[in-house]
Amino acid sequence: MFKKALAIAALALPLAAAAQDAWPSKPITFVVPYPPGGPTDLMARLIATPLSKRLNVPVVVENKAGASGNIGTVQVVRAKADGHTILLAASGNLAVNQYLYKKLGFDPVKDLAPVMQISRFPLVLEVSEKSPIKNFKDYVNHARKADNRVTFGSAGNGTPQHLGGELFKATAKVDISHVPYKGAGPAIVDLMGGQITSMFDILGSSMQHIQSGKFRPLAVTTKARSAMLPQVPTISELGYPDFDYYAWHGISTTAGTPQPVIARLNAELRGIFSDEAFKAKWLEIGSEVVAGTPEQFDAVIKTEARKMDGLIRTLNIQLD
Repeated sequence: MFKKALAIAALALPLAAAAQDAWPSKPITFVVPYPPGGPTDLMARLIATPLSKRLNVPVVVENKAGASGNIGTVQVVRAKADGHTILLAASGNLAVNQYLYKKLGFDPVKDLAPVMQISRFPLVLEVSEKSPIKNFKDYVNHARKADNRVTFGSAGNGTPQHLGGELFKATAKVDISHVPYKGAGPAIVDLMGGQITSMFDILGSSMQHIQSGKFRPLAVTTKARSAMLPQVPTISELGYPDFDYYAWHGISTTAGTPQPVIARLNAELRGIFSDEAFKAKWLEIGSEVVAGTPEQFDAVIKTEARKMDGLIRTLNIQLD
């Protein structure tokens, strides 16, 4: 029996090496399950060019938007498990949507193989420059006054902006009302115009408005301060030590893809993220530079899914 196991293992080694050596044998389809022009699309296009050079095959970005990222994700789930179709995954389609949709169409753990986490985006609690709220303490006090109606806008139900705001509402025990929009853009416009009180927005999305002075940042949602706004304190510093919330992205592929292929893809991506010029571009879009192993990304997905499950159950949020 032992000799038979050794023989099987000996056969597996050259097969695994052959799978890695033969990959890629054709262009890579890089599925972005969101519309073109947004931050997720930008991330994919920043990665696609150097990845194509390293692999010596075209890496084609394909936008397949719809159902909060579910439609594009299903395309990758159904692809051949050979590593030639990869997904720009986000916290939504990997850790949130399974608790929001009655019919998801895939299991993010069983049907996808994690390759590498690529981003951590802090959210920033912000108000308009015209707001009477001058700092975080003002915001909390304002929200606790019975005669005030404090609102926060988001890019829609179930988005990081929505869930970040709800998590703060539950943590700080403040009365703030969610106002969902169809995308972050309209919410930003209404924040400028004073139609809503605040936003918990992804930092990269609002940075230009903070720099121009149109928005006043009150706090960031990650435990550590952001390198882009080092002068702005964290919610954790300001009286809620366990508060830590961020949006994140990663690259996944179809479950069943040979491990040597996943290891090669991970190695090439880590090579890209170690380049200083690339890291500078990545920081410009508002994200921390994150480049770990498939196992580390798998742990992030599972940890974040448990956190979101508890939050969404508490809020009783559900989408059709």
